[in-house]
Amino acid sequence: MNIKAKGERRKAKGSIRDPRITSHAPLNQGRRRFMAGAGGLTFGVALGLPAIFKGGEAEAQAAAGKAVAINAWVTLHTDGTVAIMSPAAEMGQGSLTALPIILADEMDAEWSRVRIVPAPPRGKLYGNPAFGGEQYTAGSATIRGYFNSLRQFGAQVRYVLVDNVARHWGVPLGELTTEPGFVVHAKSGRRVSYGEIAAFARIPAQAPEIEVDPVSKAQFRLVGRDVPRVDVAGKVNGTAQYSIDVQVPGMIYGAILREPMEGAAPERIDDGAARAIEGVIRVVPLKYGVGVLAETPWAAFKAKNALKVTWSRKARGWGFSSEKGYQQFAAVGKDLDRKGVAWETKGDAAGAMKKAVTVFEGEYRADYAYHAQMEPLNSVAAVSPAGDAVEVWVGTQSQTITVTAVAKSLGISEDKVRFNGMLLGGGFGRRGNRDVEFIVDSVLMSKAAGRPVKVMWTREDDVHNGRFRPLYANRIRAGLDASGRVVAWHHRVVSDEVLAFMDPVRYKTAKGRDNVAMRGTEMPTYAIPDQLSEGLQQATGMRTNPLRAIGVGQNSFANEVFIDELAAKQGVDPVEFRLRLLDKTPLAQRARHVIEEVARMAEWKRKRPGRGLGVAYLDYSGTQLAAIAEVSVDRASGAIRVHHFWCALDCGVAVQPDNVVAQTESSIVYGLGLALTERITIADGAVQQSNFFDYQVPRMADLPEVHIKLIPTRNHPTGAGQMATPLVPSAISNAVFQLTGARLRQQPMLPDRVKRTLTEVQTRMA
Repeated sequence: MNIKAKGERRKAKGSIRDPRITSHAPLNQGRRRFMAGAGGLTFGVALGLPAIFKGGEAEAQAAAGKAVAINAWVTLHTDGTVAIMSPAAEMGQGSLTALPIILADEMDAEWSRVRIVPAPPRGKLYGNPAFGGEQYTAGSATIRGYFNSLRQFGAQVRYVLVDNVARHWGVPLGELTTEPGFVVHAKSGRRVSYGEIAAFARIPAQAPEIEVDPVSKAQFRLVGRDVPRVDVAGKVNGTAQYSIDVQVPGMIYGAILREPMEGAAPERIDDGAARAIEGVIRVVPLKYGVGVLAETPWAAFKAKNALKVTWSRKARGWGFSSEKGYQQFAAVGKDLDRKGVAWETKGDAAGAMKKAVTVFEGEYRADYAYHAQMEPLNSVAAVSPAGDAVEVWVGTQSQTITVTAVAKSLGISEDKVRFNGMLLGGGFGRRGNRDVEFIVDSVLMSKAAGRPVKVMWTREDDVHNGRFRPLYANRIRAGLDASGRVVAWHHRVVSDEVLAFMDPVRYKTAKGRDNVAMRGTEMPTYAIPDQLSEGLQQATGMRTNPLRAIGVGQNSFANEVFIDELAAKQGVDPVEFRLRLLDKTPLAQRARHVIEEVARMAEWKRKRPGRGLGVAYLDYSGTQLAAIAEVSVDRASGAIRVHHFWCALDCGVAVQPDNVVAQTESSIVYGLGLALTERITIADGAVQQSNFFDYQVPRMADLPEVHIKLIPTRNHPTGAGQMATPLVPSAISNAVFQLTGARLRQQPMLPDRVKRTLTEVQTRMA
């Protein structure tokens, strides 16, 4: 369908090659209206061009009239190159490709001519609407948060291009349409490339008002196709740049011996042995530890290990242990007189519980867990001699947070921070805390050295100073009526504080509601009329952070294992029990689809001698997922073996379907470690593990056959990067119960725990 024009109003709507926009004001010197998007969008502002060429060639091209910035997101070059900004951090999840695809689709760009440029730290322009305009990559919220805005921006660019051609050729706007990279005049057959338009384009001072078709009606050309990720080639051939690869002239190396727990500052420092090591330049006392500057990283590491430090005993965490924490947390969960902070409230759970014919309850636990990202934390900083400016090279989950924290550490304004965003060798929440201490390390050390410094954490540093998924003790009570229907649900979450520690700014905004610790207690598709979830976060002094799947990883484990217990108590098939719980909403119908589909995939009813099947379902921020695990148990050792894992998911529109499958596979592997082997223990406030020999992540031999079914629907995209992780422990626990009758209520399900539970079952049955 061609663009239609009537008087001063122009409308467009139609196929993938049509502008699909509605402009309610002409693009001339008359009446204009500002179009607000993510942070607002103003055309014609001197924003600077993305440096897709080396040596400032982008600026030179602009000066020579060879490039034009259509808006803050898109720059056209007369050679046909289309530079598109990508605002999110690339940490292996594919956002560097996926976000530009959305914009390129709407502007009808030829993908082979697109060059992707990491966006600078300018939250007002590039911030994620899902995080209040911060450039923050977390929670599988990137596609979900940017999707509508990027479609709108792309449609605006497309409109401006078509309008410029209409003016240039003197033809009615309604006679023009687009093909990938071209504006076409159907009547005459004339075609002009986007590169050619760059030579004569006039950019309006303000963006035109745009309406794009809703997702349910939109026709896409790139979205939904398996477009190759742009970061993969460099990762394969070794040219990809992480901050750990950065080399700066005059750079030296730093290592930090950090306090064993938060608030345990150094009281006495014996650095004689450290200073005697060849290559050591200086020892730097810090408020939170002791730094070493050296000519080589190895000298810095060796000197750090040679330091002898006496730490103050004022920190809250001294004396705390994970075993002690379990007992404390469990007692809090059982004490119903201790009220928590309400998270999810539906109806009157307390009143309904009193009226229930039967009340069941259960307790579910989870250990501390480490992020185990492939690239240990590191950063490079170069502070100016006067200390009034700094340049940093780092992989971070938030450009906004990084610039703010760096500026604060030096007492300078944010415009004095030059930020170079690098690829991340894994994030999983560890590179997104508000104080980004691993980046501030490099800044403070560079200031002390008077030259550029790269600070690297060893794996031991990364484990000892980890910010972990908190310790959990979940207490759930369910009330049933005479027919066995669940009518009341009360979920109490007792854990360490998370949000208050890792992001006090967000915690203050949330008014004491810990949206990291509490996520996953919600059950929006289960038709339970009266529900209450409440948080009782404990100030233990432990360092905590979101970890892949945040609180959902433990809270949904508690929900889904307890649901399975309720099904077993009533003698109802676990799949059928979940289907009965679903309400009649459209979202619940999508839930029904994934549950039924995964049961079909796994042949749920088929008997498997020596093996058990367990099912789990989850609504994660609107993404519908269901999984089934097939397991066996070595009763002598207590070891669980997962042989097959099936997963069906509906995340709405899948921008890159193959990448969604890949991220789901990754989520499952990550969940396998959390379910079976990964555990951090604390003694006297300090971490006991140090590396992968005593913090065991899954090896290749441990992996099951993974079967994934992506169910595409015409709904707004809801995320996929971490959604499958919480399903894994739930499905495994439920499968072990089906096989052995033993109910595993704590993750990880270590062999000793499995053996103990099997013995308890045998004793009870004797």
